[in-house]
Amino acid sequence: MVQPSEKLDSVRHHRAGFELYRAADDLPSWIAGQELTEADLPYIHQLLEKSFGDWIEQCEGFPWLSGWPIVLLHPDYTAVAAAGATSDAELPAAWHPDAAGPTAASMALESCRPALLRAEDHEHPLLRSRDTLAVPIFTRSTGFVCAAIACSAPAGAAGAGELKLLQAAALHFKSCMYRRFEHLFIEDQLYAVHLASREDQRRDRLLEIMRRLNDHIDVENVLTEVFSSLEQLYPTCRTNLFLSQDYSSINERVQPLAFHQQDMDLCWRAFMDGERREDGEGDHRRIAFPLAGKQGVYGVLRLDLSAEPFDDLDMRFVSTLTSGAGTAFEKARMHEQANVLIGELRLINELTQRLNSSLRLSDTIQFATAELMTIFHADNCFILQLDPQQNHFSVISSNVPELNREVFSIDYGFCGVMLATKEPIILSDYHSATPVRSQLLEATRSRSLIASPLLLNGEVIGAIMVTHRQPNHFSYENYKLLQILSAHIGLAVSNSSLHAEVRRMVITDNLTGLYARHYLNERIQRKQEKDASGSLIVVDIDHFKKINDTYGHQVGDAILIQVSSIIRSAIRESDIAARWGGEELAIYLPQLSLDQTLKVAERIRSRVEEETAPKVTVSCGVSEWSSADERVSVESLFYRADMALYEAKHQGRNCVTIG
Repeated sequence: MVQPSEKLDSVRHHRAGFELYRAADDLPSWIAGQELTEADLPYIHQLLEKSFGDWIEQCEGFPWLSGWPIVLLHPDYTAVAAAGATSDAELPAAWHPDAAGPTAASMALESCRPALLRAEDHEHPLLRSRDTLAVPIFTRSTGFVCAAIACSAPAGAAGAGELKLLQAAALHFKSCMYRRFEHLFIEDQLYAVHLASREDQRRDRLLEIMRRLNDHIDVENVLTEVFSSLEQLYPTCRTNLFLSQDYSSINERVQPLAFHQQDMDLCWRAFMDGERREDGEGDHRRIAFPLAGKQGVYGVLRLDLSAEPFDDLDMRFVSTLTSGAGTAFEKARMHEQANVLIGELRLINELTQRLNSSLRLSDTIQFATAELMTIFHADNCFILQLDPQQNHFSVISSNVPELNREVFSIDYGFCGVMLATKEPIILSDYHSATPVRSQLLEATRSRSLIASPLLLNGEVIGAIMVTHRQPNHFSYENYKLLQILSAHIGLAVSNSSLHAEVRRMVITDNLTGLYARHYLNERIQRKQEKDASGSLIVVDIDHFKKINDTYGHQVGDAILIQVSSIIRSAIRESDIAARWGGEELAIYLPQLSLDQTLKVAERIRSRVEEETAPKVTVSCGVSEWSSADERVSVESLFYRADMALYEAKHQGRNCVTIG
């Protein structure tokens, strides 16, 4: 495998002005907002390779056809990773069109669409006996191609179903890639905290107070150290700290910086200018020192002097102390935020792994609902899915059974707001501020809300709503964390939905909408293992070849669809109808007696004769089995029904016979 010459670390340091320090409160949303750019493409080979390894570890159980080699390609056609190949002779050494000729990979990278190329269209010797499939992988917000997954299959073995399966694999890989991509920025943040700590320890090392400040990584200890040091040096001085952040301290001398209060004018000017300010004269002086770190000004330390000697040397000392205190405060806050962030990322990692461990939509959403309620200590959680054909949101999972499957218009409530804005929502109190009506909040008597849209490739596919009966329950950190989690849940839901669609396509006949023959065989075999009896109806459309010859195959297909629709409406929900082959249809009726089965067959026969246009008739063969039979098998059941159908044809058609 070709290895890139640049290290993965180059991705982090490639961007101009990397911004090692950012506001601690903005960290989760900042990480979620990071994106690959086209300038990063030359440096992401190792990122793609490691993400491919993560994906291979997590995709155990994925319904992939064994023995088909799969390769991950960089947009420059470098094969960065591969799996499933038993020898180097199964895949080309180089995938560039100049070397390999046309392949599905080159088509996917050039057209930005999934591609399938048959064996006869290949020029490369290794591919002339194999089909190739490829799916491009897009960045999550900027939308350009950052990689492609290609697969080699035996000639004639690949089709639309396999291409859908490869698309599902590509979506899963994309989630693995972005999880590793986000981890890079967390490592940088921790590295920034480490640099800040080292820099603080080097600065003003001659001052004992500064050394003690740098020993603390807790905000309260830093503030206590500042007040304690000033009290020892200036015992008659009154000291107060006014903070602009939403930080609640247990120290009574720490107060919020209220800009509207008149006595805050001095502190307000010091905060806005980032410079020391002073007023008063003689024995009554007030001096405001901005408490600043590398990222900005966090507050103002105000000294009220009364008959206290305070010369230029003291002024420089307190300025140095305040500067060090600002850096120490910032470091402690970043450390606390980093700990919270590490916990959140561990949670995101565990949640994503659990979400991707199952491709069943019901399992995915049930697990996500339970986890979200635990994470946010919520009373209720609702996951809704958007149906673009029906233009509504439906509740697909919640902890309130009576609200499951509830349907809402696309412009109703908070889901309508999120569909229009594609932005998350936080609401402190639904009773005091009701921007829109919400049936879910009113039914559960909830007052607090955090909600986030489920996005896929920038489009809304659903929504998550987490509620609590108490007002002001959710914090801004909860709001940002839900925004991150919803991105992973959205991908998991999309993967599960795509898997379910692929599964449906595999077991369903495309024309009639009935089950496929192999699925009917499997279901009958499972029923025979646990049921005591059952019956089978085989339906054949009379003179179907004549219909095709007279009216054409399109009318023949329409007749098949009509008959299939009649069969579906004439049987129970537990019965299994399938297209047996050509114009032959089959219905298995679990634990239904022969007399009842004959009534069902006769009802189907008479309705077909009355309701089809152009009018056709059907012949039906019926057979049954019970546990008392000497030989119970799918083959014997179908053999007897087929013989009965032959007898019905022999009797002149348009009748029901028993085998």
